[in-house]
Amino acid sequence: MADFAYRAAQADGRVVEGRVDAGSREAAMRLLRGKGLTPLQLDVTERSGAGLHAASVSGKAGSGPAAAGEAAFPARRRMRLFSADRGPDHTDVHSITGQLSVMLRAGLPLDRALRVLIGMGGKPSVTVLLEDVFKSVKAGKGLSQALAPHQALFGEFYINMVRSGEAGGQLADVLGRLAEHLERVKELRESVVSALIYPAILVVVAAISVFLMLGFVVPQFESLFDDMGEALPLPTRLIVAAGHLVADWGWLIVLVVAGLVWLVRRWLATPAGRDKRDAWMLRLPVLGEVTRKYEVTRFARSMGTLLGNGVPIVTALKIAAETMTNQRLRAAMADVAPVIKQGGRMADALGKTQLFTPLALNMVRLGEETGRLDAMLQELARVHDVEVQAGVKRALTLLEPLLILTLGAVIAGIIVSILMGILSVNDLAM
Repeated sequence: MADFAYRAAQADGRVVEGRVDAGSREAAMRLLRGKGLTPLQLDVTERSGAGLHAASVSGKAGSGPAAAGEAAFPARRRMRLFSADRGPDHTDVHSITGQLSVMLRAGLPLDRALRVLIGMGGKPSVTVLLEDVFKSVKAGKGLSQALAPHQALFGEFYINMVRSGEAGGQLADVLGRLAEHLERVKELRESVVSALIYPAILVVVAAISVFLMLGFVVPQFESLFDDMGEALPLPTRLIVAAGHLVADWGWLIVLVVAGLVWLVRRWLATPAGRDKRDAWMLRLPVLGEVTRKYEVTRFARSMGTLLGNGVPIVTALKIAAETMTNQRLRAAMADVAPVIKQGGRMADALGKTQLFTPLALNMVRLGEETGRLDAMLQELARVHDVEVQAGVKRALTLLEPLLILTLGAVIAGIIVSILMGILSVNDLAM
């Protein structure tokens, strides 16, 4: 037997917490449902001498949905007082989707499930968002209509999935598939970002090391070389001049670099800047192919999810193409929908974009022939997931030694230049 700490929703929407003793996680879930509770969180805890079953927090008098959530987690409320709330993000959307799916599958009505989410005491901005959605639902609107004013956060893909789930009476299942989709996208994005952290650290360390050597180490030798004049070797004169520049104008160099970074970021925020950046990314030796497969993975997973939920193929194609962040690749997909409207095959239309590998096109063609296009697109996304992660590792295998060698060469060049100057001084002294 194990001791499980739980958070659950009562039939009236209040959030409660407590402990339950059960032989397994599934048994604990059944026991809670038998008590009329909808599990929201269930974790194994160490046994304590105080007993296995704790009183529920919401059993105290005067607790509504919001009060129950805050009473159950006062520490979380105190933490929010000292944290910067920058508004809802994709992580919040993923969390809301998963929790809402669990409660709807457990039989809670949509309005009551939203009320439970509001009472769970999350970020203030998320609470405001949920309250707005809750008011719209209580006014008689569907969930997709309630989410429409927040399309910038949820996206057209998400709202169309919810709309199709409402039309088919399968909103809980659709939200579950959405949560799985968001989880896979999150894992892929985080794997790529995590892989790039170490090279980014190397670049920053290299820049700081060179800056410190030129600004603080090289000037220490300047007095030694003052009387040498043109007799100093050229590399030494260049390094001394660079050190003098950094020591005297380092603050200005930092400001200029910061200004250039700001201007580049502003330019990349424009359509022309994004287009140039996206085109450059695709031309990179190894990362270009990884970028293309990463975007194809996003497209295939999104379209497979939409088709599996009953969205028409042309609509699904347009929405899935919009999930691609690379403008060049997104523009290449613009001619696919007209071909399908005219009765053409999707595999042939995708082949003309020259974005898909022969394996990918064969999988799409097989999906069309067997009537399982959604499943084949999901399988294509899984295959490309593995290829993207392998491509990132392969690129880093080449990039990391290159960065280390470059950093070593620059520092070695500075040291050798100083040593050449010292040797020249010794020669003159002799």
